[in-house]
Order: sequence, then structure tokens, then C-alpha cells
Amino acid sequence: MGSRWPEAIADSPSALPLATMLGTAVVDASTGPEYNLLPVYAAGPAIASARGPVRNVAVMGAVAILLCLFFAWKADRFGELRMTVALAAIAYVTVASTYAAWSRLRIERRLVDVRDVVRTLEDVLFAPVPPTIGPVRIGASYVSSSRATRVGGDLYDAEPCPAGVRLVIADVQGKGLETVRHASVVLTAFRAAAPEAGELADVDRDIETALERKTDGQRFVTGILAQISPNGSLLAYNHGHPPPLLLTCDDEAVFVETEHQLPPFGLAALTGITGPGDSGIRLALRVGDRLFFYTDGLSEARDADGLFYPVRERVAPLLREGLPEDVLDRIRADVAAFTGKPPNDDSALLLIEFRGPPPADPRQHASG
Repeated sequence: MGSRWPEAIADSPSALPLATMLGTAVVDASTGPEYNLLPVYAAGPAIASARGPVRNVAVMGAVAILLCLFFAWKADRFGELRMTVALAAIAYVTVASTYAAWSRLRIERRLVDVRDVVRTLEDVLFAPVPPTIGPVRIGASYVSSSRATRVGGDLYDAEPCPAGVRLVIADVQGKGLETVRHASVVLTAFRAAAPEAGELADVDRDIETALERKTDGQRFVTGILAQISPNGSLLAYNHGHPPPLLLTCDDEAVFVETEHQLPPFGLAALTGITGPGDSGIRLALRVGDRLFFYTDGLSEARDADGLFYPVRERVAPLLREGLPEDVLDRIRADVAAFTGKPPNDDSALLLIEFRGPPPADPRQHASG
């Protein structure tokens, strides 16, 4: 029963101001008339301004005035200058606290509105990835280093297309809300082009064009754009991004790297490179192969000694078993154990398991 008192005081906007004034009254009563604490009762309305409605501040001010009058009468100081000064101080603090509470409530209402807008935008821009698309099973995970938002400058998405499935994972350089805007440009361009574009290179060029037209050109975006066909053919363009880790069905873990890495998205005007050309990574996946994509929020996580998280050594054993989303949960837990602290950078994870071509629809055979 006694353990619930701290919770009750914390939850009620009136409990702490009342407790403060009652504590002052106890001290006032025990010290005698020569130590009147009449002005100290102003602490009640002052504390009340931090929580609760404006009306609560006025009520606490009235209680403080009543306590001041009572103890002035009890100490035989009723009508003296000391009582008048104390009442004036309480009245002044009550008025100032009322204004402070009113201003706080206005700001809180604005923050609630802004938070609702941000969460709506987050839900629209960073929609969940389906667990299965065409020939692959997908797991996705995102952790933002910002306490104010669920997302930041990292991004991922996957879309079905006539060639199988296309996916993107990327990291906008820098921090802050401007990175979210750049991330939304990349996602919007990818979602518009990926389902219908004839070639993956066309999607690549559309993303570059969108960044050139709709951003200020002050930030670049590292990323990987990939396409997986039902027969297991992988085509990927790496734009300055950490290489994905492939765990094959026979338990071999290798980084999928290329000698001809493309510059980050957003740098076409500086480099003069207007398309991926022949710089793609080509690979034949087998059923059961798992491909792990990540951003540098994972690979650059550091332990207490400043050592980077060893992706292949620690992630490869975790990729062997379990559904993709469960595997990513274990990787998150392993990174937290390695660093021993909350993340200081955004990180996006994407795990792709190649399952082979989807089974044929029996209705097609029947119609044939």
C-alpha cells in the first residue's frame, strides 16, 4: 500500500503542490511563531504550473493564501506587514504561474499536433514491407537515434515487378529533419519507378533525377538498388554503400562486393556519371540463400574500446536459423550487447531469403 504513494504523487497534478504546502505547514507549526514561513506557501502554485490545467494553479494559490492567513492568525501576526508581504508574494507567484501554465499548455498542444503530423508522414513514407514478395521472404528493421521521431535518414523498401522483386536500402548523409526529406524523395522515386520500369538501371536514373530536381544538392545518399528474379538472378547497383552479407545455403558467409562501385546518389552532376552502366553486381542465388543488407549505423557501431561492430563474424551465425524478422531481432540484441549503450545513429536492416519461384496457380492449369 505504502509503495503506491510515490506513483500517486507523480500521477496527480495536485499531489506534489499540496504535499509541499502541507510539509511547509508542518514545519511552520513545529517551529513556533518566531519562524513564520508565510511566503514559502507560494511554492504550491509555482510547482502546480509545471503540470495540470490553469485552474489547478489558481486552486493551489487559493490554498496557499488560506494557509498563510491561518498561520498568521495562529502566530498572532494577523494584519501585520509580514503577513501583507507574504500574501502579496503568493498572489504575484500565482499570477505568474498561471501565465506559465497557460503558455505551457499552448506549447504542448502544438507539439501534439506536430507529433501527429510527423507520425502520419512516417506511416505514409515508411510503410511496412510485406513479409513475402514473389521469390523472396523479407525481414525489415529500423531504429532511429532520434527520440523525437521513429525514422531518420536511413530507408528501405521493396516492390514487386515483372522481373521479380526490386528493393532499395539507403542512407542520407547527415542528420536532422532535412535527411528525412531526402529519404522521402528517394522512396517516392523508387516506388514510382520500381513496379513498372523495364530495367533496374531506369529506376537508378529516376532516383538520381528526383534528387537533382527536388533537393538542394547539399547532401548525398549512399545506397544499394537490387533486383531478384524468380530464377535467382541478382542484379545490384552499389552507390558507395556497405556491401551486403551473403549466407549461402551451404553455410558460407561472404560480402557481395564489386570493383566498380558507383558514386552515391545525388553526385551525378559532380561526377558526370548519368547511369549505372555496366557497374552492376551479378550473382546467382540458390534456394535458401540469405542476403543481409544494412546501413552504417550497424557497421560503425562501436564498443567501449572504440572497435567497430564486426558484421561478418557476429551476424553470420545469427543468419542461419529463424524467420527473417526474428533474425533481425537477434541482430539488434547482439549490437546492443556489443556496444553496451543506446544507438547513436540511425540504422536500417533488410534480410532477404531466396525461396525460389512461387508455386504456379492451379487455376491457370485448369484454364489451359
